[in-house]
Amino acid sequence: MNFLNFLDFKITDVIDIILVAVLLYYIYKLVRGSVAINIFIGIVIVWALWKLTELLEMKMISSMVGGFMNIGLIALIIVFQQELRKFLLMIGSTNFANKRNFVKHFKFLKHKAMTTDTDVDAIISACDKMGKSKTGAILVIERANSLDFIKSTGDKMNIEVTQPILESIFYKNSPLHDGAAVIVNNTIVATRTILPVSKERTIPLRFGLRHRAAVGITEKTDALALVVSEETGIISYIKNGEFVLYKDLLELSTIIKEDLIS
Repeated sequence: MNFLNFLDFKITDVIDIILVAVLLYYIYKLVRGSVAINIFIGIVIVWALWKLTELLEMKMISSMVGGFMNIGLIALIIVFQQELRKFLLMIGSTNFANKRNFVKHFKFLKHKAMTTDTDVDAIISACDKMGKSKTGAILVIERANSLDFIKSTGDKMNIEVTQPILESIFYKNSPLHDGAAVIVNNTIVATRTILPVSKERTIPLRFGLRHRAAVGITEKTDALALVVSEETGIISYIKNGEFVLYKDLLELSTIIKEDLIS
């Protein structure tokens, strides 16, 4: 029967399925936690319906759904503009070729026992102390996407992450306190860096340039950002261009650690 021809699997079919699964996984990683996740799930459902109707040779409904998928492609590019940018950055990132980071891209095939090299607790403790003294700060933590274009705008460093070092960098009289500090693994690789400022109009007016810069860099890359407000001392955590809510510093530390290994 022609209907059962799909059971005749070849090695290329297996490779095809694996590649599609990996592609869908990375797209899901880019959109999860944002409103785009609902659009993504809707697209997957419509695509599955389209393929099912083709398989069952339901020509009329198949042509209708297929036409919708073709016409909607341009609209999807507009809707997923930021996510597509991040995906292309991930593919073209210089970090992607690095052996250590290359393995990191496929860690979803392993157990969840992985840990991060970044001393998140030291970062949180430094932010907490700076918050209590109303010391403004912005920290950017690199993940898969390379932040070389950001590092080049500031002063290059090679300092291990510790609480006292972070506090000294953002001390009000320090020449390094302006701009953002970039952290890669457990090393501060740049200070006084200039970040792209988000033009998003939904950001509340109470947030200043530091917060807009943090939103901007997390919109354009998969980096994580922490901002300590100079006015209120409140610590904000930004990922994927959105503010992440947390109950206390312990939960914040847990969220960041999970994001660094996800």
